Amino acid sequence: MFGSIYSGYSGLLGFSKGLDVLSNNVANMNSPGFKSSELSFRDLVYRYGFNGSNGGNPSLQIGGGVDTSNTRIKFSQGELRGTGNALDVAIDGNGFFVLRKDGKTFYTRAGQFNFDANDILIDQDSGAHVAALVNGRLADISLAGLRISPPQATSSIVFSGNLSRGGDPHTISAITVFDAAGTSHVLSLTFTRNGTATDQWLVEVKDENNVVIANGEIRYQGNGSPLAGFNTISFNYNPVGAPPSSITLNFGDPGSFSGSTNFSGGTTSDLKVQSLDGFGPGSLTEVTFDEQGRLLTKYSNGQNSTHEHIALGWFTDLQHLTQVGKNLFSNDSQQTVTLDIPGNGAMGKLVPKKIELSNVELSEQFTDMVIIQRGYQASSQIISVANEMIQQLFDIRAKR
Repeated sequence: MFGSIYSGYSGLLGFSKGLDVLSNNVANMNSPGFKSSELSFRDLVYRYGFNGSNGGNPSLQIGGGVDTSNTRIKFSQGELRGTGNALDVAIDGNGFFVLRKDGKTFYTRAGQFNFDANDILIDQDSGAHVAALVNGRLADISLAGLRISPPQATSSIVFSGNLSRGGDPHTISAITVFDAAGTSHVLSLTFTRNGTATDQWLVEVKDENNVVIANGEIRYQGNGSPLAGFNTISFNYNPVGAPPSSITLNFGDPGSFSGSTNFSGGTTSDLKVQSLDGFGPGSLTEVTFDEQGRLLTKYSNGQNSTHEHIALGWFTDLQHLTQVGKNLFSNDSQQTVTLDIPGNGAMGKLVPKKIELSNVELSEQFTDMVIIQRGYQASSQIISVANEMIQQLFDIRAKR
């Protein structure tokens, strides 16, 4: 009967620990990236009885209660929910974000990041640096030197449309270009037939002050496509206060009709600018990540840039990771970590502007709570019954 008391006592301790684990799960149901745990219950057997007729096997086995020395972490993925925050990111599949702080490395599924005063990407809760994978090695993710997009001078203007063989002089105005300093200027082009030739055109380029800065000639073949050697015009552009640059007017490839053409179209031409490069300086407007974990920067001048990949880590045995708080795990067992970029190998893809919620299932937790409560009541009842039986023995002795 004393054994029954100890068995009941182990049940009380076990179910108390179970309630501790369950309450921690419920308390963290809103913690991003949190992984719930469950207590492992194992029976204890330490008393055996033997007799000669059972072939040496125990004929009596009496259990000694329950052992609750281990917990298991559930690494199932939580729901991904949009936040709209540019630096929030979730992992859809395998992988942990790699964080580094004070010479130690941590791992997390909670992708809530921001940049600190030194322009280093950090985890907003722990302050640890978020690692990128550069040439197979871990490195910090930094915005140093990325807050400004430098200007680029216009170097190419591509045209499309038709210069009518019987057309009048044609003018294209309000062509915005950029010099090497990033300052915008407005050019205009005038096309005039070279004498009586219908497939030869003189080109005059003027700046915003109506000053002619370049002249050239374009010619076409009999089929209306540009003629080799006369399909481009290049000139040096040197506005006041800016370094000189070169601009090429491109009217299409010889034999091709994807650029400008020279067909009969009455007196009207519809030649126009199809595309041109160059832009002024821009300031940083947004920073985010793509599915492959590349840092993306967007600027006010319309330019976008891609940078290093965020690093992900993965382990053979996730149960050997240690929860250390703030949604972080440490690799105290020193097992080998696999490092890769999102979407590569075993790693999942990133989902920008979303976070992974806790994987706590309340219905499951409440069901376990009922079982724990009933188990605790039953264990306490066993102790009460055993105590009453012992008291009855004492009563027998007292009545002698």
